[in-house]
Amino acid sequence: MSDNRPASLPKLLIVEDDVGLQRQLRWAYEDYEVLVAGDRTEALDILRAEEPDVVTLDLGLPPDPDGTSEGFATLDAILSLKPDTKVIVASGHGVRESALRAISGGAYDFYQKPVDIDELGLIVSRAFHVHALERENARLAETASEDHRVLGRMITAAPEMLKVARTIERVANADVSVMLLGASGTGKELLARGVHDSSNRRGGQFVAINCAAIPETLLESELFGHEKGAFTGAVKTTEGKIEQAAGGTLFLDEVGDIPLNLQVKLLRFLQERIIERVGGRRTIPVDTRVVCATHQNLEAMIAAGSFREDLYYRLAEIVIRIPILADRQGDAVLLGRHFLTRFAKDMNPAVKGLAPDALAALDAWAWPGNVRELENRMKRAVIMAEGKLVTAADLDLDGMGEEALDVINLKTVREMADRKAIRRAIARTQGNISGAAKMLGISRPTLYDLLKQYEMQA
Repeated sequence: MSDNRPASLPKLLIVEDDVGLQRQLRWAYEDYEVLVAGDRTEALDILRAEEPDVVTLDLGLPPDPDGTSEGFATLDAILSLKPDTKVIVASGHGVRESALRAISGGAYDFYQKPVDIDELGLIVSRAFHVHALERENARLAETASEDHRVLGRMITAAPEMLKVARTIERVANADVSVMLLGASGTGKELLARGVHDSSNRRGGQFVAINCAAIPETLLESELFGHEKGAFTGAVKTTEGKIEQAAGGTLFLDEVGDIPLNLQVKLLRFLQERIIERVGGRRTIPVDTRVVCATHQNLEAMIAAGSFREDLYYRLAEIVIRIPILADRQGDAVLLGRHFLTRFAKDMNPAVKGLAPDALAALDAWAWPGNVRELENRMKRAVIMAEGKLVTAADLDLDGMGEEALDVINLKTVREMADRKAIRRAIARTQGNISGAAKMLGISRPTLYDLLKQYEMQA
């Protein structure tokens, strides 16, 4: 049963067998298109036809008006048909037990009869707001992978990263070496793949090797390959990563960790485009494009004598600097939604979106661990979330979003600005207090005083 209000209004279904209360509730909610049902069958018929976002449900429905069995059966049926429905359960029977059972069964909220119209109205209004927020979260999550992908893989809407992507697209087809400089967790391998995928070598292999993860004694063999019998355990001739990347792209991650003696051999390859396997004497020509990355300061390493200057200039024909996540406007929230959708699918399908405090916390946090930290926090939050929305507490970022949600006065605004600037400076300098103080234009003792005043950790 439905009144004649415009269909554009939000739809509220009232499941109540008391005709007098039906009439009272119908006329109390002028901001909604009110639908009324007196039993489970009628409620489910309306649910299928009208798909209301919010339902108020009296547990005492016929044929069990003095109990709760029919009401709970109706709750289960509603959530089975339309899981995102916000069901507000009402009962005067065994209030505590009914409330606990209703909430654990998926109800949005519970209120005790007799009905207080104003109080119930606030609960209904909040339920519509939360439903709209979840729907928007879901819409953004669905479109994020299409609307905000650059280079085929990276999700971003930040001007800083879009500039990086445009640079990569411009240099992709130029047969030059590319060096990606950025802090750990900023997505260097993803961008290296972007170079490969955007180039005329995309039909070849993309071969990645983390130079910091392989012991020095094995790194040469991993890069250049070895001949049978070259050393104990070399039972067959094996191609190295450089040969495997022939016709494609070789990605040297953490190139600053390559030992000096091996840097000489790598330099020869870059100059002459030939290699010799370990234990071999035959030179092998290899045509591959080299992309490298590091979070280290190679210029300082050159000055210290731990990295060859001639190798640096061979590797750094094009240098691209990657901003930290804290400097990528809006990307923390965008990526948070992306990771939530990805992890919820397999780990906790009940999770549908991010609560307001989680959205604010994602935007406020400095992300010292960059995208890798964000991914890890979202995975843990999805697993730990007890409701449909991930909260700031699930992210272990309690209180981080409160400052963004409620600005009271100028003092608060100043404190927010101080906190944000300090977090960014510490993140950019990877926790170096002296460097952060210098970046902020203050002394080291002053920065310590501010950290103490705002109860922040370096």
